[in-house]
Amino acid sequence: MAGSGTYGLRASAQQGNRLRPQLLRDSYRDLSGAWGFAHDDAGVGEREGWWDGRPLPATIVVPYPPDSAASGVGAPGYHPAVWYRREIAADDLAAAGFQDGRRLLVHFGAVDYRARVWLNGVCVGEHEGGHTPFTIDVTDALAARDVPGRHVLVVRAEDDPQDVAQPRGKQDWRPEPHAVWYHRTTGIWQPVWLEAVAPIRVEDVWWTCDLTRGTATAQVSLSRRVAARVRVTIAHDTAVLGDTETAVDDAVVSVTVPIDGQGNGQRYEELLWRPGSPVLLDAWVSVRVDGVETDVVASYLGLRSVRAGDGRFWLNDRPLVLRSVLSQGYWPESHLAAPSADALRQEAELVLALGFNAVRVHQKIEDPRFLFHADRLGLLVWGEMAAAYAFSEVAVRRTVSEWTAAVVRDRSHPCIVTWVPLNESWGVQHVASRADQRAFVESLYHLTKALDPTRPVISNDGWEHGTTDLWTLHDYESRGEVLAARYAAAPEALRELVDGVGPAGRRVRLPGAPERGQPVMLTEFGGVKWSVDAAPADAWGYSEAADADDFAARIGTILAPVLGGVTGAGRRAGLAGWCWTQLTDTLQERNGLLTAERAPKLPIDTLRGLIDPERRSDR
Repeated sequence: MAGSGTYGLRASAQQGNRLRPQLLRDSYRDLSGAWGFAHDDAGVGEREGWWDGRPLPATIVVPYPPDSAASGVGAPGYHPAVWYRREIAADDLAAAGFQDGRRLLVHFGAVDYRARVWLNGVCVGEHEGGHTPFTIDVTDALAARDVPGRHVLVVRAEDDPQDVAQPRGKQDWRPEPHAVWYHRTTGIWQPVWLEAVAPIRVEDVWWTCDLTRGTATAQVSLSRRVAARVRVTIAHDTAVLGDTETAVDDAVVSVTVPIDGQGNGQRYEELLWRPGSPVLLDAWVSVRVDGVETDVVASYLGLRSVRAGDGRFWLNDRPLVLRSVLSQGYWPESHLAAPSADALRQEAELVLALGFNAVRVHQKIEDPRFLFHADRLGLLVWGEMAAAYAFSEVAVRRTVSEWTAAVVRDRSHPCIVTWVPLNESWGVQHVASRADQRAFVESLYHLTKALDPTRPVISNDGWEHGTTDLWTLHDYESRGEVLAARYAAAPEALRELVDGVGPAGRRVRLPGAPERGQPVMLTEFGGVKWSVDAAPADAWGYSEAADADDFAARIGTILAPVLGGVTGAGRRAGLAGWCWTQLTDTLQERNGLLTAERAPKLPIDTLRGLIDPERRSDR
């Protein structure tokens, strides 16, 4: 611990492993870079044994998808199967910390959509789910090699571009992007890395906190059931705030740590995580078996609570109006993959610089490195599932499996304040009239609550809500007087929208959906088109500006009645938050505040003055 003489690795400073920010060890090897590559459009690779480690004809830069220019392949057409090959040498193993008695893991951040992996011709594992991570223990396959010291890792990724029962988010099933859908992201699109670990080790840590009792709890998952002792140490800067050790005879143990100072009402708020003061606490989790330490990982957490009720959104038991922006998380040169780790940091910084305090990452389970920067900077995040577009037994199974993995991966990030399993009835187009689709919506709400009861869940963002913690509306009206009548007039007008037909012509609250004083939020609106460069023929927005002055005026006209309609802006009952569409231009969608290259269309100060005109405090 920095400054205490116990451990040196600090996760909150993101020292060491940058690829999995909340579960760090000292040694790892990033496998990003040049790999062998081949398309397999005819689907013959497995039958012909491409998994045997033979050289592949092309080269790709991992982790960029082959559909993108950044990969060096740049083939966005229909390619349902692709292959990767990478040699692993002795220096790779040494950098990962591999030695006798340890296990060698290969971590994949995300492979879209279905992956099968071989090492030295041995099939070592497979995974389904295009947005979620998986880890494979490849130790036993290390002995199956033809050349001593040289190992060959092979990955086959299958991504049927026309399978609409596959959770795909904004990835188009047509040959070319259309409407609100974009180029596909096939295969490996998040980092791949090696890590050597002990046989008995920490595999996951889920952080929760109880602000009323001044405690933090680590639910620690071990690699197997074992009689051991698990120690959790929490610190801030150089001061140890809590240190608890617990005996365990299982694969999962919960360790509750009292946080020094949190019982003092005069100091209570000093360590809380919130926008403007995103305090992160360092943490270390160690495992001892028969008195010998087998593993130690560095992590971090934020002390904060979040809930929705009484018509408001509450952070740390204080009402907070969410000023959110919708982000597609898409880059023209690299698609869903970030062009660099720095690009993720810059994205979070830009959102805050524009005057927003929250971001809704739309139809994408975002890279955990972005979530780290949101944690560090105090940017609130809505965690959203990528939609399937069919309703079938296959689509249900796939959605449940991948959403479960996403929530489990991200539930320790303090920045995430809301879960969104469904959007605009995508994949459940007849939820208002079909009992099976309604049951699916209800089940996703309750599944999310079972996995993480600490956050609000939006059952179906935009309209046709079942059981939900927030009532949310989508409204792309551009006339200020119409928006004022809906959101800045008497509270009864807003209530009529929730209880009746919403702006999009859909019921907002489905029959029987319980009313519990949920806050109301306008979670998509705006969408003003203005292209600062040559736009494609199919470029569009929900309304269009003629020039820079008109762009600013239209943004102000739309925002003003919404800002005037929030609870606390002279109103006791109104909107609890909003989400502007959208952060950046994305291919044919030219309705961003920024260009696709992240250049502001107006000066940052001008945009911030429109978005947060009163510079309201987030405390």
